[in-house]
Amino acid sequence: MDLKLELVAVPVTDVDRAKKFYAEQVGFVVDHDHTVSEEIRFVQLTPPGSACSIAIGRGVTDAAPGSVQGLQLVVSDADAARAELRDRGVEVSDVQEYPWGRFVFFADPDGNKWAIQQLPPRE
Repeated sequence: MDLKLELVAVPVTDVDRAKKFYAEQVGFVVDHDHTVSEEIRFVQLTPPGSACSIAIGRGVTDAAPGSVQGLQLVVSDADAARAELRDRGVEVSDVQEYPWGRFVFFADPDGNKWAIQQLPPRE
């Protein structure tokens, strides 16, 4: 049996602000933006090259805005990813080196926390 993680709900306070941040600043692709009712709006965004998307909106999750931590993207070059995000206006950390990879960190406007990892060379 295959178990594929394909969607993660990210709680936000302002859907339009979060959509703009993820699409225009981080570079995610907007897949869907559907308003079902006054209580439900579903926006799905996908990082370029990823099989997993995020969902933001109204009525998407009961989690508190800003409560998601540990979301991780993997890139081939942490320095290039940091430079691109910085150039797009994202507040991003310096590159940090660990035995398990090189990382940069950022948060969305609500404080949901992301890591970007460059994997170490494989032996």
